[in-house]
Amino acid sequence: MKLSRIALTLSLLPAGQLLADSFEREQALKLPDVLISANRQVEARNDSSAANTVFTRDDIDRLQPNSVPDLLRRVPGVQVVQTGGRGSLPGIYIRGTRSAQSLVLVDGQRIGNSTSGDSNLQHLNIDQIERVEVLRGSRSVIYGSDAIGGVIQIFTRRGAEPGLQSRLHLGFGNYGTWERSLGLSGGDEQTRFNLGASLDETAGINRTHESFPSDRDHDAYRNKSVSFSLSHAFSDDLEAGLNVLDNRGKSEFDNPFGRFDLTTFESVEQQPYNDFTVSSVSSYVDARINDHWKSRVELGHSENLETSLDKLSDEHSVFNTYRDSANWQNDLTLDERNSLLLGVDWYEDQVNSSTPFEEDSRWNRAAFVQHRFQAQSFSTELGLRHDQNQQFGGQNSWSGTFTLPLNPENDVLLSYSEGFRAPTFNDLYYPGFSNPNLKPETSKSYELQWRSQLSETSRLETSLYRTNLEDAIIFGSNSRPENVASARIDGFEAALKQELFGWQSNLGLAIIDPRDRDSGHTLARRARRTLSLDLDRQFDRLGLGASWQAVSSSYDDLDNRNRLGGYGLLGLRSSWLLNREISLEMKVDNLLDKGYSRALYSHAGNEYGYREEGRAWMFGVTWTPEI
Repeated sequence: MKLSRIALTLSLLPAGQLLADSFEREQALKLPDVLISANRQVEARNDSSAANTVFTRDDIDRLQPNSVPDLLRRVPGVQVVQTGGRGSLPGIYIRGTRSAQSLVLVDGQRIGNSTSGDSNLQHLNIDQIERVEVLRGSRSVIYGSDAIGGVIQIFTRRGAEPGLQSRLHLGFGNYGTWERSLGLSGGDEQTRFNLGASLDETAGINRTHESFPSDRDHDAYRNKSVSFSLSHAFSDDLEAGLNVLDNRGKSEFDNPFGRFDLTTFESVEQQPYNDFTVSSVSSYVDARINDHWKSRVELGHSENLETSLDKLSDEHSVFNTYRDSANWQNDLTLDERNSLLLGVDWYEDQVNSSTPFEEDSRWNRAAFVQHRFQAQSFSTELGLRHDQNQQFGGQNSWSGTFTLPLNPENDVLLSYSEGFRAPTFNDLYYPGFSNPNLKPETSKSYELQWRSQLSETSRLETSLYRTNLEDAIIFGSNSRPENVASARIDGFEAALKQELFGWQSNLGLAIIDPRDRDSGHTLARRARRTLSLDLDRQFDRLGLGASWQAVSSSYDDLDNRNRLGGYGLLGLRSSWLLNREISLEMKVDNLLDKGYSRALYSHAGNEYGYREEGRAWMFGVTWTPEI
């Protein structure tokens, strides 16, 4: 089945009937104008109440990002703060919220580390990814805790058509960087599969400036990744599947603070590195019970494992987190205008650490309902969720959206949503630096969206929003977390997609004012203005593209004393299709060799910026032989 036929079929079907045929959900992953994450069901992007951005596999191949964080920098309202190039831990700020305040999913499974709240997105190999969806704004009614700022869902690689298709990619670049991947996909009218493997390596850069002599080495990174997907349609009304993603490797980093020796009361030099694993397994059963009722059951398991070691000593530490989960969702079409979404969620977190925690497990159970009404002149969406947490008891979340079509080309949406985040195990139980009396963070968000099809080749989507955070967790003067902060984040986002003279442009703009309501200071590491522009054009077999990313200044601390300068980055890319089987890719990132820092660190009483990569080039060959 060709994608053009799939797109036509999906465009003609009502949202409630998109899963009627076998593999409809799998095929929808290939399409740019549908959305899955907003309500855990396939729907047209224009019909979703969530402000969203979608990257398909075609987009990934065209943009040639080297990582998931690199791809996310193109999303309006999303800021990515890394501490030293490829493999370094990224801070993901969606609409001014912190990494721990946004939910990250892989094939529907939470992959966040339950000790730190980070999701280690830098370790997800970009070649094993089929699709990335980003929802901006709270989705706590659908997903519960951690979805205050938004949701990032990553779908692993899928097969395209019946038969067998293979692929092989080899790339190399400066900084001693190598990319290798291979894959095989195929199937028939009833069964589809995809199997892929990747190995990425780089010698890296020296991430810090002034520090111990042992930190003057380059910080290498190695990532081995395997993905597997299998789906089988027992009939047009019953389908089951399995998805697996496993990333593991080694990441070196600098520690400019050294290790404090309690016997000599001096800092000791280190050459630290992490052995990491980020993995997820998900299975599902999709069933159409009748013309009005669809049901989906998902079971999953994810692991976020990290062992920190030091080349100069035998000391090591272990922080391993495990999560089991289950979800049952039912989509009911009551009549032509009314539909209902009903679901129950369960997940349990477990911690296995070399650092003793007072508690090392907890569960969360939830039930949610969402009603949609579609009239000729307007539509509404109203949702409620109740979470029952083992540690924090009950938590209710509400959301509502009113959509007014001004005409066939323009829609206005007015939304209200609530969110919350349960404290992590580090927040509650890390010895000497925790507070077991913490309460969950909560939020209330208000949003006005305008979506306009300006012309056949131009589309504009804008959002004006305010998010109020209460009981925000910060570290107080006693180095322990406290529920003392409140914040107000005002923001404006715009995404313009336009084709002009054969060039396809994607412009993303965000302006935010993220403030601590008590001090009036700007929240740390949030730039007030960001801009991303991608230009691409295909000349027969030759593809050309350019990217421009601009970030304004920000502050690295809560007191707004340490300022980070703004920067702009220019990148160029090209591709050449030699024949039906072989293509060449070439890109240059940071073409102007701009020196910049996204975060600061202290050493010997001075502030320094973490280094990021300068001019970086990559050359690749992709072979897709016919079988």
